[in-house]
Amino acid sequence: MTVGPGYGAGVARAQMRASTVDRDRAVELITSAYTEGRLDKDEHDMRVERAMTATTFADLDSVVVDLPGGRPPAPVEYPKTNPLAITSLVCGIAQIMFGPFATIPAIVCGHMARGQIRRTRESGAGMAMAGLVLGWTGLVLGLLAIVGLVAVGVAFTHSGQAHVQVQPPG
Repeated sequence: MTVGPGYGAGVARAQMRASTVDRDRAVELITSAYTEGRLDKDEHDMRVERAMTATTFADLDSVVVDLPGGRPPAPVEYPKTNPLAITSLVCGIAQIMFGPFATIPAIVCGHMARGQIRRTRESGAGMAMAGLVLGWTGLVLGLLAIVGLVAVGVAFTHSGQAHVQVQPPG
């Protein structure tokens, strides 16, 4: 049963004060158990009274803990994010400031992260893919810039030679 915030917080949750909504949820659970035949009328009435006068979550838990759904749910554990995926994304973004020094790490870390994520089921696949896209985009744009500069340099060199006239000796 979900009787309030702070699931899995141990002693801290037990000492937290229960609200009217929390008490109402406990009463709903007790009434449900009564209609299912898990409690007799006297036990139902006693538990409802204890739930309505409960001041802390510990008081509420003691009334419903032995009923289905009466325990707070275990805290949800999310898979950890792959550190190489984070690195790939950071390097992909860092290209803006550091240029090609961050491009190759973004690509390498992105590929390594995707392999690890497939094996370990960690989270971060989107970050790794974003780092890869940024890295490859930076690499392609860098190569295009180099090719463009070489082409401009070659064109400039050829245009300078075309206007030079050689005078025959004499």
